[in-house]
Amino acid sequence: MWVVRLNKDSDKTYIVNPGGKLFGQLLVSGDKSISHRSIILGSIAEGITNVSGFLECEDTLFTLAAFRSLGVKIEGPIDGKVSVHGVGINGFKCTGQYIYLGNSGTAIRLLSGLLVGHNFESVLIGDLSLSRRPMGRIIEPLVNMGASIDSSGGCPPLKLNFGNRLTGISYTLPVASAQVKSCILLAGIYAKGITTIIEPTPTRDHTELMLQSMGYNVHINGNMVSIEGGGGLVSANIDIPADISSATFFIVGAAIAEGSDITLQHVGINPRRTGVINILRLMGANILLFNELLIGEELVADIRVRYASLKGIDIPEDQVPSAIDEFPAIFIAAACANGRTVLTGAGELRVKESDRIQAMVEGLNILDIDVLPIPSGVVIYGGSIGCGEVESYGDHRIAMSFAIAGLRSRGIIRVNNCANVSTSFPNFVSMASKVGLDIHEIDG
Repeated sequence: MWVVRLNKDSDKTYIVNPGGKLFGQLLVSGDKSISHRSIILGSIAEGITNVSGFLECEDTLFTLAAFRSLGVKIEGPIDGKVSVHGVGINGFKCTGQYIYLGNSGTAIRLLSGLLVGHNFESVLIGDLSLSRRPMGRIIEPLVNMGASIDSSGGCPPLKLNFGNRLTGISYTLPVASAQVKSCILLAGIYAKGITTIIEPTPTRDHTELMLQSMGYNVHINGNMVSIEGGGGLVSANIDIPADISSATFFIVGAAIAEGSDITLQHVGINPRRTGVINILRLMGANILLFNELLIGEELVADIRVRYASLKGIDIPEDQVPSAIDEFPAIFIAAACANGRTVLTGAGELRVKESDRIQAMVEGLNILDIDVLPIPSGVVIYGGSIGCGEVESYGDHRIAMSFAIAGLRSRGIIRVNNCANVSTSFPNFVSMASKVGLDIHEIDG
């Protein structure tokens, strides 16, 4: 019998008082995407991979626990430092246990690609929210490669059957998705021949960059990525920059709150992750990048943001994939802008931890902002943010986005069901309070 665990402590509420400004310097926690991948690829490398800047949140800790259950020795995390004693691409031990991944869509998609090529059965399960998320976009290509996967109507739990003989395929992603691309690439390591993924538009490339840094040959030609099975990885030292997705809440907050002047330090500015900066600059935001440098394969910089009056825009569709996780916060910026903001080509937002388009539309309407949902996006008419009680639907990015809206609200904003913020940014409330957001957390 498959068991699905409910989200624990799902009764946290944010109370955000109106007004204030953001000021000072802040180093947010390490990048979640890179933290996941440091454990995953470090586990199948030969040797010890030493990681610094690892994000200690529920999502990444479930990934870490998953690989410990597969026989990988992992030391830490202690102050963001982790040492992964790699076992090579075929060194996992089958424990016969289910692998629980909490709320992490990244973990379940990437582990599916990695484990489907092994000669043992795996069952990947998650919490109630993850169990509702569709997995058809990874199941289809993996089955085309020769995998046998049982699911619950296309959703988790996912049973990865053993005895698969994977063969490389050429696959065009119907929708741009770094998680789907990474899933197929990891399966390609265990497939015979060459696996090629063609993206409709470029998505974040942390998997490709880390594979290359660990000595695995990845061929990249525009929107096409290819990998040949049967290779191996060698350990590396990985310095994880601050997460631009977490920094976004403070970037937007400073952009909308008069008198704000904040600097986010050592933030990852991978060109395929900076859509939020490009979009906010088009809206008139005052954003300066400095101290830019390359650490390993990743670009980092300090980001200074000062308040400026924003204007509504038509968001370029070519910026959507590189800002997909940041759109809830961008919606708050649009709500504070002069004029109309139009987003199209963002259907991916409807299959995240929640239907993020619908959740943001409902909440913004409660806060007196006129919003029109469209099938793959939204139209937002900037105005004066009111007050009221909004629902996050257990989605961490929805919760934090409505929290920063308090900087421009006319009254108190109450954000319900915020416990899942711990999946990506467990110290959000303390950091936000430190730089000027009047927020506190209560049970209930």
